[in-house]
Amino acid sequence: MKSPSSLEFLTEALRRLPGVGPKSAQRMAFHLLQHDRDGAAMLGRALSQAVAQIHHCEKCNTFTENEVCETCLDLEREAGLLCVVETPGDQLMIEQTLTYKGLYFVLMGRLSPLDGIGPKDIHLEKLIARATDGVVTEVVLATNFTNEGEATAHYISETLKVRGLKVSRLARGVPVGGELEYVDAGTIARAMLDRRST
Repeated sequence: MKSPSSLEFLTEALRRLPGVGPKSAQRMAFHLLQHDRDGAAMLGRALSQAVAQIHHCEKCNTFTENEVCETCLDLEREAGLLCVVETPGDQLMIEQTLTYKGLYFVLMGRLSPLDGIGPKDIHLEKLIARATDGVVTEVVLATNFTNEGEATAHYISETLKVRGLKVSRLARGVPVGGELEYVDAGTIARAMLDRRST
C-alpha cells in the first residue's frame, strides 16, 4: 500500500479539526498551498511549538507552558474556592465574566459511558486530591448543562460531599444543552453569582 501524498496527508490532518469534513479540509489545503504558503508554514510552526511546549498544569490540569499555570500562582485569588469546568475554553469564558476570583480545575472532558469515558478519563483522582487539600472550602461545579455535563456534575458532587466539602452548581440561566464556551459572558456571570448548593 502506497503512503499518502503530501496533499492527502495535509487534507487528512485538517479533517481532524472539529466540524471540518472532507470537502472543507480539501478547500483549506488548496487555499493554504495556492494563496497562503507563508500562513501554512506559520501554522505548521505554531502547531509544532504548541505540541512541544504546552502541557497540563500540575494543580488545575489546564493548559500551560510552565509546571503551574499563572492562575494557580496568583496569590490574590480565593484559594478556598475551586471551580470545576470541562475545558480550558469554559475556564476562559468564566474568566471573561470578571465575577469569579477563585481557582479552577479543568476536567478535559466529561463522563460519557457510551463513549467509554469514565472517571479516570476526566482526572477525577487528581480533582479529589486538589479539592481535599485542606485549603478548598467550596467546589463550584460549572460543567455544561448537557446530559453528560449534568451526569458529571452529579457524580463529582456525590464524590466530594461524602468528603465533607461544600459543593455548589452554576444557577440556571445557562440554557439546557448549552456549552459554556458559546454562552455570553453576562449569562455566565449571573449563573456564577446565583450558584446553588447541590
